[in-house]
Amino acid sequence: MANVHFQLVDVDQQVFDSETIITPASLGLQSNPQSDWSIRMNRLHGGLSEGVDVISLHSGGLQLEVLPTRGMGIWKGSANGVPLGWNSPVQRPVHPNWVDQMRRGGIGWLDGFNELICRCGLGWHGAPGNDVICDSDGKILSEQFLPLHGRIANLPAHKVSVSASDDGPGRIDITGEIDEASMFGGHLRLRSTLSVVPGACEFRITDVVTNMGSNPAEVEMLYHCNIGEPFLGEGSEYHGAATEVAPRDPRAADGINMWNIFQGPTPGYSEQVYFTKPVADADGFGMAVLTNAEATAAFCVRFDTSTLPWFVLWKNTQPTADGYVTGLEPGSSFPNLRSVERKNGRVIRLESQEEVGFDLKFQIATNRQQARKLLDEVTSLQVASPRTIHSKPLPGWSS
Repeated sequence: MANVHFQLVDVDQQVFDSETIITPASLGLQSNPQSDWSIRMNRLHGGLSEGVDVISLHSGGLQLEVLPTRGMGIWKGSANGVPLGWNSPVQRPVHPNWVDQMRRGGIGWLDGFNELICRCGLGWHGAPGNDVICDSDGKILSEQFLPLHGRIANLPAHKVSVSASDDGPGRIDITGEIDEASMFGGHLRLRSTLSVVPGACEFRITDVVTNMGSNPAEVEMLYHCNIGEPFLGEGSEYHGAATEVAPRDPRAADGINMWNIFQGPTPGYSEQVYFTKPVADADGFGMAVLTNAEATAAFCVRFDTSTLPWFVLWKNTQPTADGYVTGLEPGSSFPNLRSVERKNGRVIRLESQEEVGFDLKFQIATNRQQARKLLDEVTSLQVASPRTIHSKPLPGWSS
């Protein structure tokens, strides 16, 4: 049994390794053909992808492409040959140098949006707009414009490492460290770890955000988990135990009777968003599952509700060429303006050197039996907790 560590990137030590193919053998670990794995980092060249680093992880039936240049997001992958991700009009990873977040009235973040999983945060993650801070008498103390979904998805990691163990079934960790910092603007640090058990079609993300500054700091985090075909299609269903469900706005309210059922690619479709209060299992985890119409494939996200107490379903079933996708989005708050979330007590406040952790587990079912097991679990959670579905946006939830 052994635990080993390999450094891929360390800006301070001038380490950058895009040559080594990391395998159990290269690290002196035991392996077997059923759970053999490999990791390699490659730098893309050409177009808007120039300079983007991609870490390719191959582990049994699971393959993932991680982007340390883009906030340690996961670009795409596959599970037992089934593709994970979606077809965005943004077809390749975009280097952050080409993403002007202030473009198009503050929604320029979308110019780089094509990942399977990307983070929204750290300081804020909501809709673009003016964040106003007032004192107890209502006097404005500060005001600033915040663009869509925050900065973290467009910040590169300054440290990236691989750790591996052959203890028991084994484990692989890819860890990245990213600073979201500015002079007179605070300093938040994300330490993100992607964990995989060799041979399993599941993975885990464990994030820790630390306030490195001397003053208190605000934190918001939302995980934009974006799923397309073959999990998404005509008749696909979202399954998630919740005590309350509400439309974000009048457009979503129009579809409340079919809020968890999906259309096929639909010309003229305009996005619909639903806010929910998840039910936690005995371990404190919420559960969100997307199944295809036949329930022969499912994508499952589990999330620790102690720090991710809210869940957002984003339905965007527009034509395939325009980005046919749905988002399963656990969050520390709702994606409203930060001033709205602050007013309603959903913004995390960290004192100097204080940290907050976020924990998510992902499972991919590629046959009917695996999908049925996930659905039975969701059903048992919901049966034990009555659910209210609101027909209109809720005051305090929607801005």
